[in-house]
Amino acid sequence: MSTTNAPLKGPGATPSYDGKPLRIGIIHARWNTTLIDALLAGTLKSLHAAGVQNNNIEIQSVPGSYELPFGAQQMIRASVTQHAAGSVGGVLAAVGEKAGDLLGGSVTDLTSLPKSTPATAAKSTGLTGPFDAVIAIGALIKGSTMHFEYISDAVSHGLMKVQLDTGCPVVFGLLTLLTEEQGLERAGLKEGGHNHGEDWGSAAVELGVKRKGWEQGQYVQ
Repeated sequence: MSTTNAPLKGPGATPSYDGKPLRIGIIHARWNTTLIDALLAGTLKSLHAAGVQNNNIEIQSVPGSYELPFGAQQMIRASVTQHAAGSVGGVLAAVGEKAGDLLGGSVTDLTSLPKSTPATAAKSTGLTGPFDAVIAIGALIKGSTMHFEYISDAVSHGLMKVQLDTGCPVVFGLLTLLTEEQGLERAGLKEGGHNHGEDWGSAAVELGVKRKGWEQGQYVQ
């Protein structure tokens, strides 16, 4: 039996997926900002490397990690609302154009008027469909009370519930740390460390692509 020097822990080789057709949401806590900023940068690095367009990435923040499940839930709902509003707007525009064709030149002056833009529209050149995946980023560092345990448990269960209730993958980007040093290692801020945000970005692209396949009755390897 052959052995290698590869570490046992970790996601293994990351398959290559095309993130260009994906819309990704990121919700991050602002507590422990040194770690959060580095993790967010690592996440964006992987998303961009996979082809996810910058205008198809929506970033929101909440005060702390405890608010991540609610923030993720509301971001997903907002993206669904945006999609619905865009679909209705498209139908109304098509009806208006058809009416103009039927009435001929009698509506020439009306159709020449500038069209208004819905207040809920997403970035002008970006996708407007529901998010294909959401990444929740936070960092908890254990202190001298039970606060760490309660928050870690609540957020873990909350994020799982959000993805199961909405059907949108929610990548678990919460670091539960016993020491600040562990955080620096996992944010890639210490020599020999690794930025886990890069793994979260790759996971979001993979799940987003596979979810599209599953919705069409296909299995993407």
